[in-house]
Order: sequence, then C-alpha cells, then structure tokens
Amino acid sequence: MEYVRLNNGVEMPMVGFGVFEIDPGQTAQCVYDALEVGYRLIDTAQAYYNEEQVGEGIGRAMRELGIAREDIFVTTKVWVTEFGYERTRASVEESLRKLRLDYLDLVLVHQCLSDYYGAWHALEDLYDEGKIRAIGVSNFSAERMADIATFNRVVPAVNQVETHLFFQQHSLHGWMEKYGVQHEAWGPLAQHRLGEILASPVVCAIAEAHGKMPAQVALRQHVQRGIVVIPKSAHKERMRQNLDLFDFELTEDEMERLRSLDEDRSIWAEYDDPMIVRYAMTEE
Repeated sequence: MEYVRLNNGVEMPMVGFGVFEIDPGQTAQCVYDALEVGYRLIDTAQAYYNEEQVGEGIGRAMRELGIAREDIFVTTKVWVTEFGYERTRASVEESLRKLRLDYLDLVLVHQCLSDYYGAWHALEDLYDEGKIRAIGVSNFSAERMADIATFNRVVPAVNQVETHLFFQQHSLHGWMEKYGVQHEAWGPLAQHRLGEILASPVVCAIAEAHGKMPAQVALRQHVQRGIVVIPKSAHKERMRQNLDLFDFELTEDEMERLRSLDEDRSIWAEYDDPMIVRYAMTEE
C-alpha cells in the first residue's frame, strides 16, 4: 500500500474500501473481507445508514485477524440534517458509538449546504480534542473549498468529490493542490457507467499492454495523479484486483489517452443547480 501525507501530517492510504449502497446485510462481511485482503482505509457516512455494520466488520477483523486499530483509517461524514455546532458534535459522538471506536481518522462535512460553517466549527473542536485525526469536506466546489479554507482555523485535509474517467476534475484538482487539500475520489469506477469503462477500446488497449484489467487501469490513472480512491465491491476477488495497483505505471501517452475520455461533467447531478438542495434532503 502507498500512502499520502495530509496537510496536518496524518498518513492516509491511497486506496480504500467504500461501502456506499452495499446491502446492509452484507456490509459487515464485506468490510471484514476488505481488511483481510489488505485494505486499510474504510469509508462510510451517516447517510449510508451502515455505520453499525461497518463497526461490526472492523471489530471482527481486529479480533480475528489481529489488525491493530491504529493500522485502520476510518472515515465517516456528517449529513446535512446534523449540521450546526451542537447537532454536529452529537452526531459525531453517535457515529463513534455505532462504529465502536474511540476516535475517527477522518470526518467530512458531506455537502456545502445548510449550516456547514457550524458543522465545521464543531469538527475543528473535536479535532483539537483528539476525537478526530483529520477533518475535511465532500462535494465542495473550488469556491466553497477556498472559502472554508480561508476563513477558518483549520484548512480541510481532504475534499472527497465525484471523480472518474468521465469526470476527471482537473480544474478542481488544481485548486486542491493550491490549498494543500487532498483530492479523494468517490465513484472512481463511474458506478452505473462501469460497463463503458470495461468496454472502452482506449482502456482495454492500455490494460492489455500492462497485463491488467480495465478497472485497474481506471483506478491507476487516479492514483498516479495523486488522488485517493475508494472503490467498492461485494466480491472478494474484485476487492483484490482493485487494490492491486502498485506494480505498474502508466506512460505519459497513456495518461493523455485516458484524459481524452473526460467529459468534464457529473454523471449524477449538476452541483450548482438549486434542485440539488431538494435532492440532498430527500434522497440521502
């Protein structure tokens, strides 16, 4: 595993395991399997409604596999309904209880909506108290990220945003580098458009040249750009494949060919559309 050093010195694995939309009945086993095959970053959120199952999987892996707590990097996210100083503090304490942990490695403000400033101030204090090792944001535009970085005590360590071959986020990535914020990709395999990646002549040709699978090439492109990825799978062999990204390197030409697939727009939502507010409150 390779690691990145966040702007506060904390080390974060480059590849993690995401649990968004994994069946709750499978989540604990999937987390256990991911840790067994070598993942050390587990990413969840209050709005995924599976923190308890994630905690169960982590606890079992620690007991049965002998993995130390300090070797597991656990991320959760505060949802919009829990924004505001007091509500955010209480929600993080509840997340700790559900996850059965004494501290969290990373907590993100999930959307730049509602009282996210109050939420951020709560995370700053929990960070100072040692209950969180790093704090960050998710789905923040360059403008909102710059705002929160400029006018608060703690600069976000991470901005987790939709990033995949069809939406490579080059402009936002540049602003993250300017502010020292680590880029983390959710949906790095383009979720419902994964089939297009697996069938892409560009991706398949590069995969064949390296003796790799197309999904590995897609993930490697992000990692090579310095982006943390959190692919998900309920299948153990695919978990292994998604983690096996560090024994090959894409050439400059191959990186450019992959960049040509960028459509430079979300496959999910227009984040500057006011309708995103209604979506956030009804489809979390």
